[in-house]
Amino acid sequence: MADEKELDLVMISPGAVPPVCKIMDYGKFVFEKNKRDKEAKKNQKIVETKEIRMFSTIDTNDFNTKVSHACSFLKNGDKVKVQVRFRKRAIAHPHLGEELLIKFREACAEFGSHEGKPVMEGRQMMILLTPKKAAAGADKAGAAKSET
Repeated sequence: MADEKELDLVMISPGAVPPVCKIMDYGKFVFEKNKRDKEAKKNQKIVETKEIRMFSTIDTNDFNTKVSHACSFLKNGDKVKVQVRFRKRAIAHPHLGEELLIKFREACAEFGSHEGKPVMEGRQMMILLTPKKAAAGADKAGAAKSET
């Protein structure tokens, strides 16, 4: 039948029982499949993880600057990994780093939520903040309105 219509016999799903085949133009089938794959890849959003480092003895203005950077990252839909590094004898006071991370988390609560408690890894303590879906969606809606 495929030869009569001058088309190809294309196996759509070889894993099915019985295998599913269609009579169609194979070149057109491959072109449309590649087009669908490209479109799916274009619509896919890659979530980056941004990293913010600070020391346990950070000053107030530096802390506020780091918070504003983290909030802008969260608004853009990126995850933020916040690290507090302990230098020299500061490692003897990990509660200071934990308090700093909790304060940081509360300052960014409007734009992101946290995944778990602060975790100690060697000479640094870290926490991961993820963007809230409403904040990321509102930011995109605001960008769409400004374009029109």
